[in-house]
Amino acid sequence: MASFIKVGLFLVVVVVFAGLNLSAAKIYTVGDSIGWTILNSPNYTAWAAGKPFREGDIVYFKYNKQFHNVLEVPKEDYNSCKSGSPLATYSTGNDSITIKTAGHHYFICGIPGHCQIGQKVDIFVGGGKATAPASSAAPSPSLSPAFVPSTAPSASSAQAPSSGAQLPVVLSTIIEVATMTSAIVLMGL
Repeated sequence: MASFIKVGLFLVVVVVFAGLNLSAAKIYTVGDSIGWTILNSPNYTAWAAGKPFREGDIVYFKYNKQFHNVLEVPKEDYNSCKSGSPLATYSTGNDSITIKTAGHHYFICGIPGHCQIGQKVDIFVGGGKATAPASSAAPSPSLSPAFVPSTAPSASSAQAPSSGAQLPVVLSTIIEVATMTSAIVLMGL
């Protein structure tokens, strides 16, 4: 009977460690609630400086596609605000970009004059990898006065669920395992 209790406790420990994903990828909304804009003079350098970006994280650009776009550019083009030869171009107004490599990733708005007045961001990704977010759906934009409404559905955008969001699932699994173990012990198997 004591061996069944030990097996049950072992299963509980395994479930807890398997269920907690402490390195889940995060979704960072560029500019947080104001998004990707020139209105209100956002400071994207300050915004990015406080983020621990990792490989696998997602940077999400939300903006009015009638007035902005997102270009991933080399460092030289970032520094000089040149938009002529981007590495990638995004223009949906709801762009989720998964960061696949460590190092600097440079993004600018390609609309003339926007980069020069600060609509650019350097995403620096340190070492270490994050795992895929729990949800594969990209966040939807939340409307704010700075944006003209679009046809996209609205919801709040934040970080991908972390281990805290997975806790109820882990706890219910632990309870199930403990209940099964108790039943086995009581039946004398």
